[in-house]
Amino acid sequence: MSSQKGNVARSRPQRHQNTFSFKNDKFDKSVQTKKINAKLHDGVCQHCKEVLEWRVKYSKYKPLSKPKKCVKCLQKTVKDSYHIICRPCASELEVCAKCGKKEDIVIPFNKEPEKTENIENSLRSNHRRRGQRNEERDDDLDFDIDLDDNDNQMD
Repeated sequence: MSSQKGNVARSRPQRHQNTFSFKNDKFDKSVQTKKINAKLHDGVCQHCKEVLEWRVKYSKYKPLSKPKKCVKCLQKTVKDSYHIICRPCASELEVCAKCGKKEDIVIPFNKEPEKTENIENSLRSNHRRRGQRNEERDDDLDFDIDLDDNDNQMD
């Protein structure tokens, strides 16, 4: 494109067009990448959520190595990257934990996902135990029924 004044109209299409989208876990199959991809961005406004998702999508998201200082309570309790306010302060003041503005929080902070995972795990283990018990009961039952005799009686 020319640097000439007023020459802003492009006469040809883009020379190099992407044929496939970028995949942040194509070559990097590490545990850290899997954790970053699985992370839920809660307690932030819509704009900040989109920013964090973009960072994750294009491998720009870097997790914190140690907790950061909260701007409200001045304690080292901020454990999420790119956040400036800790979870308790953000939920109490109902502000975005990343930008600090009082906007609509897309996914509020809560402990329910962890509880539901624990409930699902306990249900699965209970189901497995029941299955083992039923197998034991089936082993205890011994019937002396001769199936060949029943077939002969029906004929």
